[in-house]
Amino acid sequence: LLARPNIMPSSSFHHRVKYYRLRSNMKYVSLTINGKKVTAREGEQLLWVALDNGFYIPNLCGLRENPEPLAACRLCWVEIEGRNRPVTACTETVKEGMVVNTKGENAIRLVKSGFELLMASHALDCGHCAKNGNCELQKIAHHLRVSLKPRGLRKILRDLPVDDSHPLFTYDPNKCVLCGRCVWVCRHHLNVGAFGFAHRGFQRRVTTFGDEPMDKSACDECHECILACPTGALTLKLKNQK
Repeated sequence: LLARPNIMPSSSFHHRVKYYRLRSNMKYVSLTINGKKVTAREGEQLLWVALDNGFYIPNLCGLRENPEPLAACRLCWVEIEGRNRPVTACTETVKEGMVVNTKGENAIRLVKSGFELLMASHALDCGHCAKNGNCELQKIAHHLRVSLKPRGLRKILRDLPVDDSHPLFTYDPNKCVLCGRCVWVCRHHLNVGAFGFAHRGFQRRVTTFGDEPMDKSACDECHECILACPTGALTLKLKNQK
């Protein structure tokens, strides 16, 4: 199956001509993922090629719009024939003849370890979470066939205050996985910059400039950060849901 290019034709005649010229100049490569032959554009990120061809790879920080992968979650490990160790699919580009295994023992061990570490500091409250049933953490746990509750690690929660000040949404930093998707969308995609990262290590979190409440931020209520969030950290308030 061909991975669909992320280039859309314009209604303008000249833009349509440019689009089709780009299409004709594209070089495609063949690779193998889990024993299946697939075709994709040369240089495309392996993560998107795999996902577009039906091979799920756990990921939290991936954004198709971002040409430079954030590589923050460290969950998209795969094995590539000829490599001594697993690599992250979001930072790997496809090449002719590449042989990929998303189910390799070493890769899966890294994914499970990373996921368990992540969940050890995550405020698990699925029953009362607005993202219940539509959460990437639940999807990853189901894929890995593991529990959302870490069994080999002691739970260490940050117990940060929930910001309910904004009329549109609620921000719960205890459910944030620090993937960076909301920050990138707001700052680099929309050029708003309502919030960003602050502090380091275990204290690192997403916050507004000067740590002001969300309703005092530069937010223009576009909803994009909420759509980008893979967990229940940013959720619309019930009265705003359609």
